[in-house]
Amino acid sequence: MAPVTGETEVVCSVCAARRADGDAVAALAWVREVEDRRARWLCPRCAREHVRDIEAKLPAEYW
Repeated sequence: MAPVTGETEVVCSVCAARRADGDAVAALAWVREVEDRRARWLCPRCAREHVRDIEAKLPAEYW
């Protein structure tokens, strides 16, 4: 499955996990956020761990 954003590969910005191309349902659990006009991806595990930080809009340096 190709990412909608045109990126060739999606990698978690926290733990460097790579999103598998074959599982479309699992790909829906990945989180994309934009910070300083730059897209960042979080895998489902890191998104769950940092959900409060994300919702509070804390800069990634604080997590």
